[in-house]
Amino acid sequence: MMACLTGVLSNHGCSSLPPEILSEVNQSPKEFLIGPEDVLEVTVWRNQELSRQVVVRPDGLISMPLIGDVKATGLTAAQLAESIASRLKEYKENPAVTVSVKEVNSYHVYVMGEVVKPGKLPLKSHTTVLQAIAMSGGFTQYASRNKMQVVRVSKNGQGEPHEIRIPIRYDDLVSGTGSVTNFVLKPGDTLVVP
Repeated sequence: MMACLTGVLSNHGCSSLPPEILSEVNQSPKEFLIGPEDVLEVTVWRNQELSRQVVVRPDGLISMPLIGDVKATGLTAAQLAESIASRLKEYKENPAVTVSVKEVNSYHVYVMGEVVKPGKLPLKSHTTVLQAIAMSGGFTQYASRNKMQVVRVSKNGQGEPHEIRIPIRYDDLVSGTGSVTNFVLKPGDTLVVP
């Protein structure tokens, strides 16, 4: 039997979850954050030489003429445009920059264990736990549906990465009655179906 994160079990799973787990689950994504391999269109108004289509490198940077490398991962398109514009001010008066995402390649999750098609799921929009299970072909006959977990690497208060495990009961997801509901997966999450 899977131990609850707080050490308290009830007939329907964990009776309470730590606040950090609940905040991770209840955080719904508001805006798309740029990630590695995304294709961006950077337009500098009235300057064709500085405008270009770029791919975000694995290190999270893009390369732009005049200003060099610019951090792109973890930013929205508007935040990146603002960052590029502020750096271009050294070379151009009041630069107007727009950034649009042409291809989303950084949003993927992993599904492993007792599903028909385990592996990496490339996604183009926000996807919930139940949608990821469906995209993986559903459960095999051996799946322990009420002992699933989402493994997520998150940042603690000091910005250090740490792993959290979110216990999930399929029956609670379907009924909507548990403390963990059908939440949106974040890029890099791993859904484990034992």
